[in-house]
Amino acid sequence: MSGPNVVDSVAALRAQIRNWRQEGQRIAMVPTMGALHDGHISLVRIALERAERCVVSIFVNPAQFAPTEDLDKYPRQLALDLDRLREAGAHLAFTPGVTEMYPAGFATKISVGGPAAGLETDFRPAFFDGVATVVAKLFLQAAPDCAVFGEKDYQQLCVVRQLCRDLDLPVEIIGAPTVRDSRGLAMSSRNAYLGEAELEVARKLNAVLRQTATELASGADEIGAMEDAAEALVRAGFRKVDYVAAREAMTLRPWRRDRDGRLLAAAWLGTTRLIDNVEILPAPE
Repeated sequence: MSGPNVVDSVAALRAQIRNWRQEGQRIAMVPTMGALHDGHISLVRIALERAERCVVSIFVNPAQFAPTEDLDKYPRQLALDLDRLREAGAHLAFTPGVTEMYPAGFATKISVGGPAAGLETDFRPAFFDGVATVVAKLFLQAAPDCAVFGEKDYQQLCVVRQLCRDLDLPVEIIGAPTVRDSRGLAMSSRNAYLGEAELEVARKLNAVLRQTATELASGADEIGAMEDAAEALVRAGFRKVDYVAAREAMTLRPWRRDRDGRLLAAAWLGTTRLIDNVEILPAPE
């Protein structure tokens, strides 16, 4: 199977997009930071179901990393990523360097409120400004009809939807179900940091969240359930828990029992920070 075509400049990206537009092709985009895994490939497959052409961006965005975070050691494996994209049938890989995305003198950023407030922002204050800025740039550069984001990064998905609504960006945002291994661990590029013993502990994150969501749906006290979940994660082997929080699914405001909910968590396993989320489903009658 041939492809994907690889471009690393905005001019070359736009030239290819222009050609597809002249042919009447619908275009889908999958923004990534590379180190592609089965979760990313599931997004590509959804993109190919929704459009004739699929663009995948691979860019480790420095604007969303704090100075103390893992920008330098974030996994990078471009050759392997391109092989995976070729097998998946992606048509174009956009692989810009930092100076292409943030040229000398770059001085603009986007600040997002609403669903960006709290949760991740409590621990990574600049994170969603960096995400919103790079996503807006990618959408303006590629002008896709739709873009696919995984629900594993659920708050990010909500933030991107808010970004498009607020700035009138004509991109349909498609949320894709989290891809997990056979024991429930959400696929993540940062899983590569974990040894076998740590992976065993990591797989307990989703189990604790599912149990807690069931308890909440059955009427358990919310504050008590959150505290119990955090304690269960520490007992399971997590070093510390940043948050376990129930929120409204669409807005990420504090959860009300008459609304669809999401239970979100972030926890540290050694020096690796993992996030996950599950639906809070109504208890069966």
